[in-house]
Amino acid sequence: MKLDFFKNFQEKDFDLTDDRKLIDWAGKQAYIPLANMMTSAAALEIDSCPIEGFDQAGINALLNKEGIFKSDEFTAAVMVAFGYRDESQRMSEKTRRPMDEVTKWVK
Repeated sequence: MKLDFFKNFQEKDFDLTDDRKLIDWAGKQAYIPLANMMTSAAALEIDSCPIEGFDQAGINALLNKEGIFKSDEFTAAVMVAFGYRDESQRMSEKTRRPMDEVTKWVK
């Protein structure tokens, strides 16, 4: 019954009928826990930065070599870096322009 549910989801609900579509969808889903991790890190005063522009084949090969996952079954979709900034942020005056300078209301 579960297999039928997932088959219907893949084929009819989201048209995930080929590997490219499935990988694209799964990559988008990775952003849900990624956002939660980054929000939790921020609450702990840990900086984070999502990374998409990386050597996907190289990362997959490394993760496969290290036994993290089998690169013929999985692929890295996104990475995130965590750490502490080297210098504390300076608190300065607001630099935003007034709302009436950047907004035009149309009726």
